[in-house]
Amino acid sequence: EVQLVESGGGLVQPGGSLRLSCAASGFNFDDYAIGWFRRAPGKGTEREGVSCISNMNGGTYYEDSVKGRFTISRDNAKNTVSLQMNSLKPEDTAVYYCNVDPHWGQGTQVTVSS
Repeated sequence: EVQLVESGGGLVQPGGSLRLSCAASGFNFDDYAIGWFRRAPGKGTEREGVSCISNMNGGTYYEDSVKGRFTISRDNAKNTVSLQMNSLKPEDTAVYYCNVDPHWGQGTQVTVSS
């Protein structure tokens, strides 16, 4: 059974940092790209792609609004993917989800507010 467990969310002031982690199990982690998505308040069920990391060459993708602020990384030995989020803005407030298509974690809440 595929399991994705996110952690690291919380309340942070604008300009602050958080590091999200996704612990994966139940599949061959090395064989899959891993993505982070988020669902902002008032957006219904819509999830926005935030970042993704390849399984093959470590290539990364970032949504325009997070480029230069967020960094995705993976540790294949520990089956984890992390998302370092710096210079956080109120508009980053959302539930953040780890994704290995078609599987989703339960999400972790990130709130950026003063």
